[in-house]
Amino acid sequence: MTSDAPVGVGIVGAGYISDIYLQNCTAMFDNLRPVGIADLVMDRARSQAEAHGVDAFTVEELLAHPDIEIIVNLTIPAAHGDVALATVEAGRSVYNEKPLTANREQGQRLLQRAEERGVLVGGAPDTFLGGGLQTVRALLDEEVIGTPVAAAGMMLLSGHERWHPNPDFYYQPGGGPLFDMGPYYLTALVSLLGPVLRVSGVTTASVPTRTIGSGTRSGEVIPVDTPTHIITALEFASGPTASLTTSFDVWDTTHSALMIYGAEGSLRLPDPNTFGGPVELLRAGAEQWEPVDLLAGHTQNSRGIGVSDLAHALRRGDPLRASGKMAYHVVDIMHAALESGEQGKHIVIDSDFALPEPLQRLP
Repeated sequence: MTSDAPVGVGIVGAGYISDIYLQNCTAMFDNLRPVGIADLVMDRARSQAEAHGVDAFTVEELLAHPDIEIIVNLTIPAAHGDVALATVEAGRSVYNEKPLTANREQGQRLLQRAEERGVLVGGAPDTFLGGGLQTVRALLDEEVIGTPVAAAGMMLLSGHERWHPNPDFYYQPGGGPLFDMGPYYLTALVSLLGPVLRVSGVTTASVPTRTIGSGTRSGEVIPVDTPTHIITALEFASGPTASLTTSFDVWDTTHSALMIYGAEGSLRLPDPNTFGGPVELLRAGAEQWEPVDLLAGHTQNSRGIGVSDLAHALRRGDPLRASGKMAYHVVDIMHAALESGEQGKHIVIDSDFALPEPLQRLP
Protein backbone atom coordinates (compact mmCIF):
# COMPACT_ATOMS: atom_id res chain seq x y z
CA MET A 1 0.00 0.00 0.00
CA THR A 2 1.44 3.38 -1.01
CA SER A 3 2.00 6.09 1.55
CA ASP A 4 -0.70 8.33 0.09
CA ALA A 5 -3.37 5.63 -0.21
CA PRO A 6 -6.56 6.26 1.83
CA VAL A 7 -6.67 4.51 5.19
CA GLY A 8 -9.27 1.79 5.58
CA VAL A 9 -11.74 2.54 8.38
CA GLY A 10 -14.16 0.29 10.23
CA ILE A 11 -16.87 1.49 12.60
CA VAL A 12 -18.07 -0.33 15.71
CA GLY A 13 -21.46 0.91 16.85
CA ALA A 14 -24.32 1.59 14.41
CA GLY A 15 -26.19 4.13 16.50
CA TYR A 16 -27.35 7.59 15.52
CA ILE A 17 -23.91 9.20 15.48
CA SER A 18 -22.57 6.65 13.00
CA ASP A 19 -24.46 8.50 10.25
CA ILE A 20 -22.32 11.64 10.36
CA TYR A 21 -19.11 9.66 10.73
CA LEU A 22 -19.91 7.52 7.68
CA GLN A 23 -21.01 10.56 5.65
CA ASN A 24 -17.91 12.60 6.47
CA CYS A 25 -15.41 9.76 6.24
CA THR A 26 -16.79 9.06 2.76
CA ALA A 27 -17.25 12.57 1.35
CA MET A 28 -15.26 15.07 3.44
CA PHE A 29 -11.88 13.44 4.10
CA ASP A 30 -10.12 11.98 1.09
CA ASN A 31 -7.52 10.16 3.20
CA LEU A 32 -10.20 7.86 4.65
CA ARG A 33 -11.99 4.89 3.07
CA PRO A 34 -14.86 3.41 5.09
CA VAL A 35 -14.89 -0.36 4.66
CA GLY A 36 -17.55 -1.66 7.03
CA ILE A 37 -19.59 -1.32 10.19
CA ALA A 38 -20.32 -3.69 13.06
CA ASP A 39 -22.85 -3.73 15.86
CA LEU A 40 -24.02 -6.23 18.45
CA VAL A 41 -27.39 -6.00 16.68
CA MET A 42 -26.62 -7.19 13.15
CA ASP A 43 -29.83 -5.79 11.67
CA ARG A 44 -28.72 -2.35 12.78
CA ALA A 45 -25.29 -2.84 11.22
CA ARG A 46 -26.84 -4.08 7.97
CA SER A 47 -29.18 -1.08 7.82
CA GLN A 48 -26.35 1.42 8.20
CA ALA A 49 -24.12 -0.52 5.81
CA GLU A 50 -26.79 -0.46 3.12
CA ALA A 51 -27.49 3.24 3.66
CA HIS A 52 -23.83 4.23 3.27
CA GLY A 53 -22.50 1.74 0.76
CA VAL A 54 -20.25 -0.28 3.06
CA ASP A 55 -20.33 -3.87 4.33
CA ALA A 56 -21.78 -5.18 7.60
CA PHE A 57 -19.67 -7.36 9.88
CA THR A 58 -19.60 -8.83 13.33
CA VAL A 59 -17.17 -7.05 15.65
CA GLU A 60 -14.75 -9.98 15.41
CA GLU A 61 -14.85 -9.93 11.60
CA LEU A 62 -14.29 -6.17 11.52
CA LEU A 63 -11.27 -6.34 13.83
CA ALA A 64 -9.71 -9.05 11.64
CA HIS A 65 -10.42 -7.39 8.28
CA PRO A 66 -7.15 -7.01 6.33
CA ASP A 67 -8.14 -3.68 4.73
CA ILE A 68 -8.92 -1.89 7.99
CA GLU A 69 -6.23 0.10 9.80
CA ILE A 70 -8.42 2.31 12.02
CA ILE A 71 -11.44 1.31 14.09
CA VAL A 72 -13.80 4.15 15.00
CA ASN A 73 -15.35 3.17 18.33
CA LEU A 74 -18.89 4.57 18.61
CA THR A 75 -20.14 2.20 21.30
CA ILE A 76 -21.73 3.34 24.57
CA PRO A 77 -19.23 4.96 26.98
CA ALA A 78 -19.16 1.94 29.30
CA ALA A 79 -17.86 -0.18 26.40
CA HIS A 80 -15.27 2.28 25.08
CA GLY A 81 -12.39 0.77 27.02
CA ASP A 82 -13.08 -2.90 26.21
CA VAL A 83 -13.68 -2.34 22.49
CA ALA A 84 -10.65 -0.08 22.15
CA LEU A 85 -8.39 -2.54 23.94
CA ALA A 86 -9.62 -5.39 21.73
CA THR A 87 -8.87 -3.21 18.70
CA VAL A 88 -5.33 -2.50 19.89
CA GLU A 89 -4.73 -6.18 20.65
CA ALA A 90 -5.84 -6.95 17.09
CA GLY A 91 -3.08 -4.65 15.82
CA ARG A 92 -5.36 -1.82 14.69
CA SER A 93 -5.30 1.83 15.64
CA VAL A 94 -8.45 3.12 17.33
CA TYR A 95 -10.37 6.38 17.54
CA ASN A 96 -12.79 6.49 20.50
CA GLU A 97 -15.82 8.69 20.88
CA LYS A 98 -15.88 10.60 24.17
CA PRO A 99 -15.01 9.89 26.87
CA LEU A 100 -11.93 7.86 25.99
CA THR A 101 -12.67 5.31 28.74
CA ALA A 102 -14.96 5.04 31.73
CA ASN A 103 -12.12 5.13 34.27
CA ARG A 104 -8.43 5.90 34.60
CA GLU A 105 -7.31 2.28 34.84
CA GLN A 106 -8.83 1.41 31.45
CA GLY A 107 -7.31 4.50 29.87
CA GLN A 108 -3.83 3.78 31.21
CA ARG A 109 -4.02 0.17 30.05
CA LEU A 110 -5.21 1.21 26.59
CA LEU A 111 -2.40 3.72 26.05
CA GLN A 112 0.20 1.32 27.38
CA ARG A 113 -0.88 -1.58 25.16
CA ALA A 114 -1.12 0.68 22.11
CA GLU A 115 2.47 1.76 22.60
CA GLU A 116 3.56 -1.84 23.05
CA ARG A 117 1.66 -2.96 19.96
CA GLY A 118 2.91 -0.06 17.83
CA VAL A 119 -0.53 1.36 17.05
CA LEU A 120 -2.15 4.74 17.70
CA VAL A 121 -5.02 5.90 19.90
CA GLY A 122 -7.09 8.97 19.09
CA GLY A 123 -10.05 10.38 20.95
CA ALA A 124 -13.06 12.65 20.56
CA PRO A 125 -14.17 15.31 20.70
CA ASP A 126 -12.49 16.70 17.61
CA THR A 127 -14.48 19.95 17.56
CA PHE A 128 -11.34 21.82 18.66
CA LEU A 129 -10.02 21.18 15.13
CA GLY A 130 -12.92 23.14 13.60
CA GLY A 131 -12.58 26.63 12.17
CA GLY A 132 -14.00 28.29 15.30
CA LEU A 133 -11.61 27.01 17.95
CA GLN A 134 -8.69 26.93 15.49
CA THR A 135 -9.27 30.66 14.99
CA VAL A 136 -9.04 31.10 18.77
CA ARG A 137 -5.82 29.07 18.78
CA ALA A 138 -4.35 31.34 16.10
CA LEU A 139 -5.32 34.47 18.08
CA LEU A 140 -3.68 33.06 21.21
CA ASP A 141 -0.52 32.09 19.31
CA GLU A 142 -0.33 35.61 17.87
CA GLU A 143 -0.77 37.01 21.42
CA VAL A 144 -3.72 39.16 20.35
CA ILE A 145 -4.99 39.19 23.96
CA GLY A 146 -1.53 39.04 25.49
CA THR A 147 -0.71 36.40 28.08
CA PRO A 148 -3.75 34.27 29.00
CA VAL A 149 -4.52 34.67 32.69
CA ALA A 150 -7.87 32.93 33.18
CA ALA A 151 -10.75 31.14 31.51
CA ALA A 152 -14.35 30.30 32.34
CA GLY A 153 -16.87 27.85 30.95
CA MET A 154 -20.57 27.18 31.53
CA MET A 155 -22.64 24.19 30.40
CA LEU A 156 -25.99 24.66 32.10
CA LEU A 157 -29.06 22.55 31.32
CA SER A 158 -32.21 21.47 33.15
CA GLY A 159 -31.62 17.76 32.48
CA HIS A 160 -32.36 15.21 29.78
CA GLU A 161 -35.32 13.49 31.38
CA ARG A 162 -37.75 16.02 29.87
CA TRP A 163 -37.14 14.70 26.34
CA HIS A 164 -35.06 11.51 26.53
CA PRO A 165 -37.22 8.36 26.79
CA ASN A 166 -34.49 6.41 28.65
CA PRO A 167 -32.42 8.97 30.60
CA ASP A 168 -31.30 6.65 33.42
CA PHE A 169 -27.63 6.65 32.35
CA TYR A 170 -27.33 10.41 32.75
CA TYR A 171 -28.00 10.12 36.49
CA GLN A 172 -25.74 7.19 37.30
CA PRO A 173 -21.96 7.06 37.93
CA GLY A 174 -20.20 7.67 34.64
CA GLY A 175 -23.00 9.99 33.57
CA GLY A 176 -23.95 13.41 34.87
CA PRO A 177 -23.25 16.72 33.15
CA LEU A 178 -19.47 16.57 33.56
CA PHE A 179 -18.99 13.23 31.80
CA ASP A 180 -21.78 13.91 29.30
CA MET A 181 -20.76 17.37 28.04
CA GLY A 182 -17.62 18.23 29.99
CA PRO A 183 -15.28 16.59 27.43
CA TYR A 184 -16.17 19.28 24.86
CA TYR A 185 -15.35 22.14 27.22
CA LEU A 186 -12.30 20.56 28.79
CA THR A 187 -10.86 19.46 25.44
CA ALA A 188 -11.31 22.98 24.10
CA LEU A 189 -9.51 24.45 27.12
CA VAL A 190 -6.60 22.02 27.27
CA SER A 191 -6.10 22.10 23.49
CA LEU A 192 -5.67 25.87 23.79
CA LEU A 193 -3.95 26.28 27.16
CA GLY A 194 -2.18 22.95 27.63
CA PRO A 195 -2.15 20.40 30.48
CA VAL A 196 -3.75 20.90 33.88
CA LEU A 197 -1.67 20.50 37.04
CA ARG A 198 -4.29 20.55 39.79
CA VAL A 199 -8.08 20.34 40.12
CA SER A 200 -10.58 21.16 42.81
CA GLY A 201 -14.30 20.54 42.64
CA VAL A 202 -17.58 21.30 44.40
CA THR A 203 -20.31 18.80 43.61
CA THR A 204 -24.01 18.65 44.44
CA ALA A 205 -27.24 17.00 43.31
CA SER A 206 -30.30 19.21 43.56
CA VAL A 207 -32.86 16.41 43.91
CA PRO A 208 -32.62 12.67 44.70
CA THR A 209 -34.92 11.59 41.83
CA ARG A 210 -35.99 12.67 38.35
CA THR A 211 -39.28 12.04 36.50
CA ILE A 212 -39.23 10.92 32.88
CA GLY A 213 -41.26 13.29 30.74
CA SER A 214 -41.61 11.51 27.41
CA GLY A 215 -41.99 8.13 25.73
CA THR A 216 -43.49 4.94 27.05
CA ARG A 217 -41.91 5.48 30.48
CA SER A 218 -43.34 8.98 30.94
CA GLY A 219 -44.09 9.62 34.61
CA GLU A 220 -41.62 7.00 35.87
CA VAL A 221 -39.37 8.19 38.69
CA ILE A 222 -35.67 7.31 38.45
CA PRO A 223 -32.92 7.73 41.09
CA VAL A 224 -30.09 10.25 40.88
CA ASP A 225 -26.82 8.63 41.96
CA THR A 226 -24.24 11.09 40.62
CA PRO A 227 -23.66 14.85 41.04
CA THR A 228 -25.77 17.00 38.75
CA HIS A 229 -24.10 20.37 39.43
CA ILE A 230 -20.28 20.44 39.39
CA ILE A 231 -18.01 23.45 39.74
CA THR A 232 -14.45 22.61 38.70
CA ALA A 233 -11.41 24.82 39.27
CA LEU A 234 -8.41 24.13 37.02
CA GLU A 235 -4.79 25.19 37.41
CA PHE A 236 -2.86 25.00 34.13
CA ALA A 237 0.86 24.26 33.88
CA SER A 238 1.19 27.27 31.57
CA GLY A 239 -0.07 29.63 34.29
CA PRO A 240 -3.78 30.41 33.77
CA THR A 241 -6.58 29.26 36.03
CA ALA A 242 -10.08 28.37 34.90
CA SER A 243 -13.51 27.54 36.23
CA LEU A 244 -15.96 25.17 34.56
CA THR A 245 -19.53 24.72 35.73
CA THR A 246 -21.53 21.81 34.32
CA SER A 247 -25.10 21.31 35.42
CA PHE A 248 -28.38 19.51 34.84
CA ASP A 249 -29.99 21.74 37.50
CA VAL A 250 -30.36 25.08 35.68
CA TRP A 251 -33.40 26.14 33.66
CA ASP A 252 -31.96 29.10 31.79
CA THR A 253 -28.84 31.23 31.62
CA THR A 254 -27.32 34.15 29.74
CA HIS A 255 -23.73 33.12 30.50
CA SER A 256 -21.31 32.71 27.59
CA ALA A 257 -20.33 29.13 26.93
CA LEU A 258 -16.59 29.65 27.08
CA MET A 259 -14.25 32.62 27.68
CA ILE A 260 -10.49 33.19 27.79
CA TYR A 261 -9.19 36.32 29.51
CA GLY A 262 -5.79 37.76 28.67
CA ALA A 263 -3.61 40.60 29.94
CA GLU A 264 -4.51 42.67 26.86
CA GLY A 265 -8.05 41.55 26.04
CA SER A 266 -10.65 38.81 26.18
CA LEU A 267 -11.99 36.20 23.78
CA ARG A 268 -15.52 34.89 23.61
CA LEU A 269 -15.35 31.36 22.22
CA PRO A 270 -17.99 29.40 20.31
CA ASP A 271 -19.93 26.50 21.75
CA PRO A 272 -17.24 23.79 21.92
CA ASN A 273 -19.76 21.19 20.75
CA THR A 274 -19.69 22.89 17.34
CA PHE A 275 -17.04 23.37 14.67
CA GLY A 276 -17.80 26.97 13.67
CA GLY A 277 -18.19 30.34 15.37
CA PRO A 278 -18.84 32.93 16.44
CA VAL A 279 -15.55 34.17 17.88
CA GLU A 280 -15.50 37.63 19.44
CA LEU A 281 -12.64 39.80 20.69
CA LEU A 282 -12.62 42.57 23.29
CA ARG A 283 -9.37 44.49 23.17
CA ALA A 284 -7.97 46.16 26.29
CA GLY A 285 -9.58 49.56 26.72
CA ALA A 286 -12.27 48.95 24.09
CA GLU A 287 -15.96 49.31 24.91
CA GLN A 288 -17.36 46.91 22.33
CA TRP A 289 -16.73 43.33 21.32
CA GLU A 290 -15.68 42.83 17.71
CA PRO A 291 -16.42 39.75 15.59
CA VAL A 292 -13.42 37.81 14.29
CA ASP A 293 -13.42 36.27 10.82
CA LEU A 294 -12.94 32.53 11.06
CA LEU A 295 -10.07 30.71 9.44
CA ALA A 296 -11.29 28.83 6.37
CA GLY A 297 -12.36 25.24 6.58
CA HIS A 298 -14.31 22.85 8.81
CA THR A 299 -16.87 25.25 10.22
CA GLN A 300 -19.80 22.89 9.59
CA ASN A 301 -20.35 19.51 11.27
CA SER A 302 -16.96 17.91 10.59
CA ARG A 303 -17.04 14.96 12.97
CA GLY A 304 -14.42 12.59 11.72
CA ILE A 305 -11.72 15.22 11.33
CA GLY A 306 -10.02 13.56 14.29
CA VAL A 307 -10.09 10.24 12.42
CA SER A 308 -8.55 11.99 9.41
CA ASP A 309 -5.88 13.42 11.72
CA LEU A 310 -5.17 9.90 12.98
CA ALA A 311 -4.88 8.64 9.40
CA HIS A 312 -2.35 11.38 8.59
CA ALA A 313 -0.36 10.33 11.65
CA LEU A 314 -0.33 6.74 10.41
CA ARG A 315 0.73 7.65 6.88
CA ARG A 316 3.10 10.55 7.51
CA GLY A 317 4.21 10.02 11.06
CA ASP A 318 2.72 13.38 12.09
CA PRO A 319 2.08 13.96 15.82
CA LEU A 320 -1.54 13.30 16.72
CA ARG A 321 -3.68 16.33 17.45
CA ALA A 322 -6.81 14.55 18.72
CA SER A 323 -4.58 12.21 20.69
CA GLY A 324 -5.45 9.48 23.13
CA LYS A 325 -3.11 11.10 25.64
CA MET A 326 -5.08 14.36 25.55
CA ALA A 327 -8.38 12.47 25.72
CA TYR A 328 -7.08 10.53 28.72
CA HIS A 329 -5.98 13.79 30.37
CA VAL A 330 -9.61 14.95 30.13
CA VAL A 331 -10.82 11.69 31.74
CA ASP A 332 -8.25 12.21 34.50
CA ILE A 333 -9.49 15.77 35.11
CA MET A 334 -13.16 14.73 35.29
CA HIS A 335 -12.53 11.97 37.81
CA ALA A 336 -10.35 14.34 39.84
CA ALA A 337 -13.15 16.92 39.96
CA LEU A 338 -15.60 14.39 41.39
CA GLU A 339 -13.01 13.04 43.83
CA SER A 340 -12.22 16.55 45.01
CA GLY A 341 -15.89 17.21 45.65
CA GLU A 342 -16.16 14.00 47.69
CA GLN A 343 -12.89 14.44 49.60
CA GLY A 344 -12.82 18.21 50.03
CA LYS A 345 -9.26 18.66 48.80
CA HIS A 346 -7.22 19.52 45.71
CA ILE A 347 -6.34 16.63 43.40
CA VAL A 348 -3.01 16.62 41.57
CA ILE A 349 -3.24 15.54 37.93
CA ASP A 350 -0.60 12.96 37.03
CA SER A 351 -1.27 12.68 33.30
CA ASP A 352 0.29 14.90 30.64
CA PHE A 353 0.25 15.44 26.89
CA ALA A 354 1.89 17.60 24.22
CA LEU A 355 -0.09 20.68 23.15
CA PRO A 356 -1.45 19.78 19.68
CA GLU A 357 -0.08 21.63 16.69
CA PRO A 358 -2.57 24.06 15.10
CA LEU A 359 -4.21 23.13 11.82
CA GLN A 360 -4.03 26.68 10.49
CA ARG A 361 -2.32 29.95 11.34
CA LEU A 362 -3.27 33.57 10.80
CA PRO A 363 -2.08 34.96 7.44
